[in-house]
Parts: sequence; structure tokens; C-alpha cells
Amino acid sequence: MTATAGVTATRPTARGAFALLGAVQVTLIFTLAAIAVPLPEIGARFGLRREDLVLLSAAYGLTFAGLLLFGGRLADRFGGRPTLLAGLALFTAASLAAPLAPGYGALLGARFAQGAGAALTAPAATAVLRTLFAEPAAYRRAMATWGGLSVLGATAGNLLSGVVSALLSWRWALALPPVAAGAALLLAPRILPAALPRPARRAALDVPGALLATAGIAAAAYGLVLTDAWPWTSDRVLVPLAVGALLLAAFPLVERRTRDPLLPPGFLRDRGRALGLAATALTAAGTSTVFVLFSLHLQDARGWSALRTSAAFVPFALSLLVSGRLAGRLVGRSGPAAVTGAGLGTAAAGLAALALFGLNPDVPYALGVLPGFVLLPAGAAAAFAGSAVLATDGVPAERAGLAGSVHNTAMETGPTVVFAAVLAVGGDRASLAAAAVVFLCAAYALSRPLSP
Repeated sequence: MTATAGVTATRPTARGAFALLGAVQVTLIFTLAAIAVPLPEIGARFGLRREDLVLLSAAYGLTFAGLLLFGGRLADRFGGRPTLLAGLALFTAASLAAPLAPGYGALLGARFAQGAGAALTAPAATAVLRTLFAEPAAYRRAMATWGGLSVLGATAGNLLSGVVSALLSWRWALALPPVAAGAALLLAPRILPAALPRPARRAALDVPGALLATAGIAAAAYGLVLTDAWPWTSDRVLVPLAVGALLLAAFPLVERRTRDPLLPPGFLRDRGRALGLAATALTAAGTSTVFVLFSLHLQDARGWSALRTSAAFVPFALSLLVSGRLAGRLVGRSGPAAVTGAGLGTAAAGLAALALFGLNPDVPYALGVLPGFVLLPAGAAAAFAGSAVLATDGVPAERAGLAGSVHNTAMETGPTVVFAAVLAVGGDRASLAAAAVVFLCAAYALSRPLSP
């Protein structure tokens, strides 16, 4: 199958390329979650304070989220394939440095560098997909499958890092990403077609916009992350929040006066795209919050080991895999908005079940936690599949990198914002119940017609 303005590869090549790019996306999100379980062991090894652990945990996500818009611009300007290879090279090198780090500073620097490599790689992968699957129907099917890969990566990160850390050490847990990324870097030149179309017009880099977006997102996210260790009224929290808010407020003002803005003002005006991005942020936030809360609950309140806690998430992963395989087909039959809304409603039921029964240590796991660990991932997989299509639908090929960067930004910043809100609510049960209500409201919004 060939196309003059899109896919230059045969169907088997497109399928192989999708498998490779999907593995890369899973690895990027795996790396984000992989440090959560071994973090206490790392803290004990290097004698770290709580605020040091908070920064170490957030470092990857800060540069990942902060640099995504600029990474998308680079992919649209120079092409998805070369940007992907450059990002993979940086990510692989940084990932090799992480498990070998002799101290806290080296490990922190490696995590920051990993995030920078991921910010180049993720939107570039979306840009390559857009050229491989040029027909709108084929691209929709690809993005429906693509949407569930991130939560799969997060689940795998929590599961495998816990098992490997318990059986070996935290260094071996951090050694998994460079193996996967290195293999992808070696295979990509052979599997990805070399003759992918280059952008017809090279967009300007918009350095002022990139600096404002990167610094603003990173500062605001850092301030929110610090609420885990410091009160909201602390200068340590207020200063980065204020700086981030000012920079992000200045961003649209600068963009309006820029000839070729990093984020065109009209890009987010499409109601379907806006709802898709909101659904992506909510779903990512809901699943990541449950990972954190129940990793702590099972170990602290129930006294489970890290290995047993990881095993408790196996049904979560199985439900995710089954629902993910069905979700792509449902998007084609029922439409992305309907599938996203149904997924959010199912996830809301899972959050409600966990709020009512899951946090009670007297209720057995099979009755209290397991129902939520089946319903939440089943709904999340459907919501991710549909929202990925909504967020990228109708985007021209020359802005595929932008679409990928905005979609990934929603996925990365959603958990940070919502987890800070969870801490502010001041109760795990109330937070999960509130999240269930928000999910239901979003599902209702998606039930309304998307056209004006």
C-alpha cells in the first residue's frame, strides 16, 4: 500500500513501525512510573530527605511535560523520523546513566535528561504515525490503540519495578528502560521508512514561546509537586506556583504577536479536541492517583510487602489489556466521544467502589479492592482510546507533532494537578469520591453533541 501524501511503506512495514513506536511510548511512561516503588530504597541508600525524594520523583515529569510543546515543534519542523531518533538517543544515554549513578546528584541529572529525551520522542512518534497512516480512518484506528499504551506503560512500571526491586535492587529496576530504548534505537532505522514525507513548510522555532511554555509548566508543576512535602502557604510552594502562573499567563500574550506561534490560539477551540484533552488528563490523573494511594494503603494499612503489593495490581493490568483490545474496535463502531464517555462512567464506578470499600482494611481484598481494580482500568482503557482520537482528529500532517505534544502534555500534567488537589482535600476516601463525581460530569459533557 502506497500513498503520495502519506504512507510510503507497505502494510507490513506500517504494522511493524506501529509496534516499534508503541513499545517506545510504553517505555517512556514506564520510566515515569518505575521509580515510585523503589524510591524509599533509593532514599535510604543515599540518605535523602523527603524534599529530595519529591524532586527525584518529579524530575523526569518536569522536563518531559515542560519541553513537550517545543519537542512537537521540532518534529513538525525537521520531520518525525530524525526527531524521534535524536530523542531516543538522548533518552537511551540518560537511561543508561540512571542505574549507574554513584550519588543523588548524578541520578537527579539523569532523570532530568531522560525527561528531555522523552519530550522529543513522544510527539515525534505521533508525527511518524500520522505519515504512516495517512487515511483518516486508518489514523483513527491507530490512535485508538495508541491511547491505551500510556496507562499500560504506567501499570507495567509499577508492577515490574516493584518485583525487580524486591528480588534484586532499585538499580536493576532502573536498568529496564535503557534496554528497551536501546533496542528501539537500533531497530528504528531498519523498521521506520527512510522516505517519510518532510514538512512542506518549515515552521519557525518560536524560541520565546518555547521558553515561556517550558519554564511556566515546569515551575507550576514543581510547585504542585512540593505540596506533598510542604504546606500550600509555604514560600517553597507559593514562589514556583506564582512564577509558573505568571509565565503561563504571558505565554498566550506573546503567542498572539508571533507570526508562527508554538501553540496556535485556535488549536484548542475545537470542542471535541478540548474535551478529549480534558478526558486524557482526568484519566491519567485518576489511574496514577490510585496507584499512589493503594501502593501506600496496601503496605501501610494492610502490612503487605512490596512484592505482594505489586501482585495486587495484576488484575488491574489484565483488565486494562482486555478492555484496551476491545476499545479500538468500539471507537470505530460507536465513535470516540461515546467510547470516551462510557469509559469515564465505568472508571467513575471503579473510583466509587474503591472509595466506599477499598480503603477499609477490614474488608478483604477480593471484596473491597478487586472490583475497583477491574472497573477503573476497564473504563480508563476505553477513555484513553477515545480521547486520543478526539485530541488528534482532523489535525493536518504538518501539525501532527503539535497534536502529539499537546496530548502528551495533558497526560503528564493531569496527574500532577489532580494529585495536588487530592492532598488539598485532606482525605483519601473523600478524594476518590470527588474524583468519581468529576469523571461523571466529564462523561455527561461528552454525551452532548460536539458540533456547535
